[in-house]
Formats: sequence, C-alpha cells, structure tokens
Amino acid sequence: MINTRKATNNDIDGILSLQEKNLFANLNENELKNGFVTTPFAASQIEEIIKQNGLFVAENEENKIIAYVFAGSWKYFEQWEIFNFMVSRFAKLSFKGHKITKENSFQYGPVCIDKIYRGHGLLNLIFEEMRIEFFKKYPISITFINKINAISENAHTKKLGWKIIDEFVFNNNIYLELAFDMKNSVLK
Repeated sequence: MINTRKATNNDIDGILSLQEKNLFANLNENELKNGFVTTPFAASQIEEIIKQNGLFVAENEENKIIAYVFAGSWKYFEQWEIFNFMVSRFAKLSFKGHKITKENSFQYGPVCIDKIYRGHGLLNLIFEEMRIEFFKKYPISITFINKINAISENAHTKKLGWKIIDEFVFNNNIYLELAFDMKNSVLK
C-alpha cells in the first residue's frame, strides 16, 4: 500500500537519496532517457519548504520514500536563477484568459518518482495530494520541463493535463513552461 502525505523533517534523508539517484548531473546519456530532476536541493532548503507545507511524499509499505513533489511560492524559488527568469516572462503569458502573476500562481516541481514505481499512477496520487493543498491559495500552477525530458513532458501533458504555454532557453538548455488549472482533479 502506497501512502501520500505532506513531508516532515524525518523524510529528508529519503528525499535526498531519491534525488541523488535521479539528478541530471548524476546520470549518463542512456539513464537520462528514463527521466530526471534538474534542480538539486540541500537539506536546509528541504527543511524550509517543509515549514511552508510545500513538500509532499509517497512512501511504500516499508516506509521508504519512493516519490516527492515540491510546490512553493515564487519567493521560495527565487533562490534559483531559472525561476527568476521564468517570472520575468510572465508579462507576456496567459492561461485560460488570465494573466499569470506571482500572486495567482506558484511553482510546482520538481517531482521525482523512483524508477520501479513509474507508470503505475503514482504521479496522479502525489500530484492530487499537492493540488488539494495548494488550490486553497492559488488558481494556477506553473512548472518547467527540460525539452529533452520527454518522459516528464508526456507524463504531465497526457496524464495530468498540463498545457505548454511557453518555451525558453536558459543556460544553453531549452525548456517548456507549462500551466495547470488547479481546480481540476487528476484522479478519475
């Protein structure tokens, strides 16, 4: 039985371990085809997002962390330059007729699922856990996906219903920027 919930400080080691196994910088070209996470988080950054109720985990029967998803305000994510660059592009972006702002949206991701649990509906479960919490404050969620991460793009656009609203280049990588209407449940 898989359990999804808000993360606690007791989960930090498990989150860091899962991150390490799936971080772009730690994978070879073949491994990258199975998906990856781009942004590395230190333990102190994880502690901070936990305080803000912005980290969600899934654990298996042995209480091992098998997935996580970050979600937070643009204030939290401004410590990484890519997010500031994304925010700088908001003036020209809209979603479902609404201008995107720092006040009506938040950053979702990264999301990471252990390889052996991918493709079994876990993304929908952990995303829904986050969606219910963040819909209380924000009508729109924003994220980015490295264009070479076709697994993540497909999972988000096909399984969850995210819409691509922008494409940009940052640090010589091409990224897709996506938006999600937070009133839409992803559980069918």
